[in-house]
Amino acid sequence: MTQRYALYYTPRPEEGLAATASQWLGRNPETGQTRPPRPVPSLAPERLMEIVAEPCLYGFHGTLKAPIALADDCLERDFVEAVGRFAVNERAFVVPSLELAELSGFLALVPAARCPDLQDLADRCVLEFDDFRRPADEAELARRRTASLTPRQDALLLRWGYPYVLDEWRFHLTLTGRIACARERETVAVALRQRFAGAIERPLQVNDLCIFRQPATGRPFTVLARFRLGGGRRVRTETWQAP
Repeated sequence: MTQRYALYYTPRPEEGLAATASQWLGRNPETGQTRPPRPVPSLAPERLMEIVAEPCLYGFHGTLKAPIALADDCLERDFVEAVGRFAVNERAFVVPSLELAELSGFLALVPAARCPDLQDLADRCVLEFDDFRRPADEAELARRRTASLTPRQDALLLRWGYPYVLDEWRFHLTLTGRIACARERETVAVALRQRFAGAIERPLQVNDLCIFRQPATGRPFTVLARFRLGGGRRVRTETWQAP
């Protein structure tokens, strides 16, 4: 029943990308509201629900620090306040362009070219907040290793609790689970190119750093707190209030 916390990018609720993603996944991570995803031609509604089930659970996001359980001597309030202080000293930036890509069988929006500002923010999120992380136990390490990690990824897993960080990290806004059938994957890709036409080949403004919280295993992640990069704060939370 351990709660988990993650540092994510997610668009602001008033942005068009947020609305499009909520319609596609069938859930708004800001409010927790759900509804059936809009149908995709040539795809049964039940199959579409299966395809978006995993990204729906996590909420539309780009990972900056993967989900962690807090160390025994750390409180949620301490973590939230530390992230707020960190965000004040950062600055907003722009990812020049996004594209739709296939990553190991799933579809996601990714930067069309490497973005140093984005890489730097993710790297510092991993390093800055590692003291808040409860170390991975043997069961978690074994689960991660079923993905056939490289020696470098295994070393990162042991040090940082997650194998896809630093030089192994790649920013992606996940839109589907893994789709084994190439024909079905292309059907979904066609629909995604239409639905996300307003984001593909367009710049992405990274304005905020968000904390997502998962209350228990298998429960959906929702936005706990949202901080504007560079000062000022916009907060949504159930249990914590800004001082």
